[in-house]
Amino acid sequence: MSENETNKKRLKGFPKIVGKEVEVLNTIEKFKQDFKDKEIKILLNPKDGKQAALIVIDKGRIYVESIDNNPKESIKKKNAKWDGFFQTDTKTFADILGGGDITTGQIVGKLLTRKAKIRGIKYVLTLLKLFEY
Repeated sequence: MSENETNKKRLKGFPKIVGKEVEVLNTIEKFKQDFKDKEIKILLNPKDGKQAALIVIDKGRIYVESIDNNPKESIKKKNAKWDGFFQTDTKTFADILGGGDITTGQIVGKLLTRKAKIRGIKYVLTLLKLFEY
């Protein structure tokens, strides 16, 4: 059994939901071609949740890893080795992932009111590309 299969079985909660949404891209040939030379890690952290989801794009393959939110050091860039970071509440993530009624303007509003946090925006914007497939 490969490391990815073992890790995939252990996903629970928020990382499991994110995994179901993005791992479908592994079957899309256009995604594989567009990301064949890229290595990107994006951490999605629901600040009111127990676990964060680390989306890993590795040369045309995408998978999700789970990272505990506590202690806070475990989600820091030097420990989790992410390129992009997006943090907000679980409800907002549910709206984004579930195709809910949230607009880009509402996300910007959350950033301005400090209800959401983004680091490495260039990489976080890659998420928009992912949802286009």
